[in-house]
Amino acid sequence: MTKVRPVLPLAVFALLCLPAAGPQARQRGDERNAFRSYYTQEYLAFKKRLVEELGKVPPGKFSEFSKRSKAEPGSDHKVIALTFDACGGRHSGYNKALIEYLRREKIPATLFITGLWIEENKETFAELAKDPLFEIANHGLLHRLCSTEGRSKYGVYPTRDLGDVIDEMELNSRKIAELTGRRPLFFRSATAFTDELSLKVAQRLGMEVVGYSVLSGDAMRASAKTMSRNILAGARHGAVVIMHFNHPEWPVQEALEKAVPELRKRGFDFSRLEDFTVKP
Repeated sequence: MTKVRPVLPLAVFALLCLPAAGPQARQRGDERNAFRSYYTQEYLAFKKRLVEELGKVPPGKFSEFSKRSKAEPGSDHKVIALTFDACGGRHSGYNKALIEYLRREKIPATLFITGLWIEENKETFAELAKDPLFEIANHGLLHRLCSTEGRSKYGVYPTRDLGDVIDEMELNSRKIAELTGRRPLFFRSATAFTDELSLKVAQRLGMEVVGYSVLSGDAMRASAKTMSRNILAGARHGAVVIMHFNHPEWPVQEALEKAVPELRKRGFDFSRLEDFTVKP
């Protein structure tokens, strides 16, 4: 895995997009209770085996991680992946106009979705999952920063330990598989930060951790012009752009309306992650 440095500072991104720690602890407990039925005897036994298997592995580096394209740099065929997160909880809106724009323009995309968002948007999720233009990826059950040591970043709720990391990844994978018939191939932690042991957990669960290489700036309330400029400045073969589709008030569609024609002019095609990424 390679560490990818953001093109913009993440502090504002995290504070605006993600639930802050502190007085919302009661809400955190309520969110966990909403998924109590997922903790079956079968699942608890599976989790116990995995904790025993990986329990002595050190956490390793705590950082951001991303994916790489399978085509070598300099290839005549340039691809870029547009990825969109849906966080959930108090951030459970739906930017329908953005999704309809992607459909009109026939732009494939990868949607990283939390269990919380699915619970609050069941019909919409079912519609998105049936559309072959979109790939459904895992953004965690409760939108937690996955750290096996309980490390946080920007005040965002972390998982408490290895068992929590397994819950965050596997329970949402099972939820997605139950509703779509297919387990997700990719996982993105809240804030895109995680540790190396969490990468091993994801691999053991059949997923690869994906960060980003281009930060659009939507969560920083950037204007459409600024977001478009950020996307175009970071556009490279194999680049992974991070945006959100759970905030209809953010001008993401307008930004893409500015950026997409220029990207196409430069020879870029758009692709879902599963169609152009491989294990590094």
